[in-house]
Amino acid sequence: MKFLKQAAWALLIGLSFQNCAKKEEKKEAETPIQEGTAGREIWTKEQAKEWYAKQGWLVGADFLPSTAINQLEMFQEASFDTATIDKELGWAQNIGMNTMRVYLHDLLYQQDSAGFLKRLDVFLNIAKKHNIKPVLVLFDSCWDPFPKLGKQRDPKPGVHNSGWVQSPGFDALKDSTQYPRLERYVKGTVAAFANDDRVLMWDIWNEPDNTNNSSYGKVELPNKVDYVLPLMVKSFEWARSVNPSQPLTAGVWAGDWSTPQTLKPIEKAQIGLSDVITFHNYEDAQDFEKRIKQLQQYDRPMICTEYMSRGNGSFFETSLPIAKKYNVGAINWGLVDGKSQTIYPWDSWKKTYTKEPDLWFHDIFRKDGTPYKQAEVDLIKKLTASK
Repeated sequence: MKFLKQAAWALLIGLSFQNCAKKEEKKEAETPIQEGTAGREIWTKEQAKEWYAKQGWLVGADFLPSTAINQLEMFQEASFDTATIDKELGWAQNIGMNTMRVYLHDLLYQQDSAGFLKRLDVFLNIAKKHNIKPVLVLFDSCWDPFPKLGKQRDPKPGVHNSGWVQSPGFDALKDSTQYPRLERYVKGTVAAFANDDRVLMWDIWNEPDNTNNSSYGKVELPNKVDYVLPLMVKSFEWARSVNPSQPLTAGVWAGDWSTPQTLKPIEKAQIGLSDVITFHNYEDAQDFEKRIKQLQQYDRPMICTEYMSRGNGSFFETSLPIAKKYNVGAINWGLVDGKSQTIYPWDSWKKTYTKEPDLWFHDIFRKDGTPYKQAEVDLIKKLTASK
C-alpha cells in the first residue's frame, strides 16, 4: 500500500484513528503505517534487521559535555568545547560504550548553517576517534520552550536540566511561516551526513508529546501536540527525501503499547514511520522487560534511547542485563555530571536541594573522570566486553 500524502495522513490520523484501528484488528501485529514516502521508503523489516546485525550490541549514553548546559551551548562557536568532548568520550570508550545520543537544534542551523555543520563534522571526527557512532536528535519537546541563541544562562543551583531548551521553540512551533526554515534545517543537516558512516541513526523528535507539566507546563503552547504531530510527520518526510543511508526513528516514551489499537495517534506515527524502533524507560526491571516484549510485536530492531534513573528504580545492574538478553540497544541518560545537573531528580523543580544527593539520579562520572559507582562501570565493562 502506497504511503498516504502527508497532509492527508495527518488529517486521517486526527479524525479517523478509530477506523484505522478497526481495520487492523484482524491483522497480525505489524508496523501501523505502510512503507513509501518521497525519497527513500521506510525500511522493510529485513533491511532494518540487516543493518542492526552489522552494529554489534549498542551501548551508550545521552551525551552533553559537562561544560554545556544545553544543545546550543554544546555547538555554538563560542562555547564549542572540543577538549572536554574528547576527554569525556574517552571515558565512555574506556567502559565499552560505542554510541552516544546527541541533540542538535534548529537555531544553530538558522544562525550559521555552514559553521554548525562544520562543528558537527568536528564532533563526529572526535567520536570516531573513540569508536563511537552517535545517534543525532533533530527536534525535542522537552524543557524550556523559549530557546535563544547567544550566551546561555547559568544553571539554577540544584535543579535538574535547568537550562535545556526545546527545538523548535514555542514561537516557531505555532508559526507555520517558519516551517520552510525548519525544512531547510532537517534536509540540510541530514543531507550533509546522509552517507556518512560516522552517524548511527537520526532521531527525528524526542518525546514529541511531552508537555513538561512539572516544569514549564503553565507557559507551554496550548494544544501543543496538535502542532507537533503533523510537523513530526513532515520532518520524517523531509529527512527521507535526501535518502539517508542511516535509519530514522522517533522513540515512544509514555502510554499503552500493548497493541496497535492502544497507541495514541502520535505513538502510531512514531512507530509506523521509524525504520528502527526506539523507546524510553525509566522504570524498574520488570517494567523495562514488559515494554520490550510489547514492542517485539513490530518485529524490528529495538534501542532504548533513555533509561537509568536511580531514584526512580531504574539501574544499570537491573536494566542493562535485560537489554543484552533481548539484544536491545541501551542508551542511558547522562555521562558526566555537569551544567545539566541531572544528578538531581526531576522533583528538583518543586523541591529544594542544597547539596549533592546521596543517590545520583542520572550520570556515570564526576567531572574528574572518577565513577560515581565503581560497581556500575565494572558491570558496563563486563557486559560490553562480552558482546
